[in-house]
Amino acid sequence: MQRREFVTLLGGAAAWPLAARGQQSSSKIPVVGVLWHAGSENEEAINLGAVRQGFKDLGYVEGQNIKLINTFAAEQYERFNANAAELVALPVDVLVAVTAPAALAAQRATITIPIVFVGSIDPVQLKLVESLHDRAGILLD
Repeated sequence: MQRREFVTLLGGAAAWPLAARGQQSSSKIPVVGVLWHAGSENEEAINLGAVRQGFKDLGYVEGQNIKLINTFAAEQYERFNANAAELVALPVDVLVAVTAPAALAAQRATITIPIVFVGSIDPVQLKLVESLHDRAGILLD
């Protein structure tokens, strides 16, 4: 998958829960919490820039109609638990997890906040999802 397709997919997947919640309260700016594996914004600059551009392409501009809260685990995966709990406590409208360990930490932290994850090799085996079929029975790729 090309980076642009990845960003569009990530942005679209993350924006879907925001659009649904936006129908409930149009005055609230949606908050997206991101669980990054690197140590800082500088280390994630390329990916973070791509995510920001993906949201912008969908009409979401950081600081105007969306808020991104980025957390960084510095390759210490046990930090994902604390970072996910911190984001849930804020609270955020959606969690984005960029690795399987981040997705598992997000799953442990909440059962009510939607989680968008990328970088998981087998989400069924990890029990992040029940199947790779959507509710209509269509295989997702």
